[in-house]
Amino acid sequence: MGEMKGKASLEFEHPPVIVSAASVVGKKEGEGPLGPLFDQVEQDDMCGKDNWEQAESALQKQAADKAIEKGGLRKTDLRYLFAGDLLGQLIATSFGTVDLEVPLFGLYGACSTMGEALSLGAMAVNAGYANQVLAMASSHFATAEKEFRFPLAYGNQRPMSATWTVTGAGCVALAGDRKEGLAKITGITTGRMVDMGTKDSMNMGAAMAPAAFHTIEQNFEDFGVDESYYDKIITGDLGEIGRTILLDFMKNKDHLLEEIHTDCGIEIYDQETQDTHAGGSGCGCAASVLAEYLLPKLENGEWKRILFVPTGALMSKVSFQEGSSVPGIAQAVVIEREEDV
Repeated sequence: MGEMKGKASLEFEHPPVIVSAASVVGKKEGEGPLGPLFDQVEQDDMCGKDNWEQAESALQKQAADKAIEKGGLRKTDLRYLFAGDLLGQLIATSFGTVDLEVPLFGLYGACSTMGEALSLGAMAVNAGYANQVLAMASSHFATAEKEFRFPLAYGNQRPMSATWTVTGAGCVALAGDRKEGLAKITGITTGRMVDMGTKDSMNMGAAMAPAAFHTIEQNFEDFGVDESYYDKIITGDLGEIGRTILLDFMKNKDHLLEEIHTDCGIEIYDQETQDTHAGGSGCGCAASVLAEYLLPKLENGEWKRILFVPTGALMSKVSFQEGSSVPGIAQAVVIEREEDV
């Protein structure tokens, strides 16, 4: 079924196949460098709905439908859905997926949720508890600002350390009964909570970078590898500031990641023209970039093996207002080109 590796990792005996992937994003994301790659770009960030929360739910529904269609799947064959978002009680997920009628595991890992969804989905498929599952995550700039910061109408000024929450959703279909697909998940490293005492909600990169460092270092230790094992190491949404911190931490451990590391939050926007400050963030950031930028590079052979490391800042609107620090977490997923497994 699989093998436990080290303290926090699993290597799958029967690597789940990534059958399909899909994404739906907002107008700003469509105007970025990855814009032409996304399945659908919504020109109306309200998605024709009455409020921002309903709009985010619509993004999830569309992404799931597209992943199912692209994979030639049937809803009735889907055993589980592993999905989440940033909102209280996961309302974007619960309302957005109700019509799918698929058994749901609602997940909250902040912006690391896509990594958590892939990890749990892959475990279920590898163990034989499911033949086909979906892994999905979403975010929306307006819902996140209202939930964690300030209402848009307030016009709050954002410091340069702040990131821009991606409006978008990404969905991936995993299968154990398919021989071919985009790539395969061959292993995972589950992150633990890391709290370095950061309290600035406008500098999430600084809060999450230590967690990314710990999970990547744990992955190297558990699998007995180093950075040369991977063609690319991609974090979720550290942004420019978080990336700098991560690279410094890794360098102190004699791991030089400058040439092989990138970040989904850096890739999705053009920092020079789109004024997103430190870069992109949100559950939908890593999910949509994985679906339409990372997986195609594995499928076409440009990369053979990547370490996908979505990162999350696990604060709430209550904990932040009460002065608590912001702990971080990162979930690592080893994804390999299907032909090379």
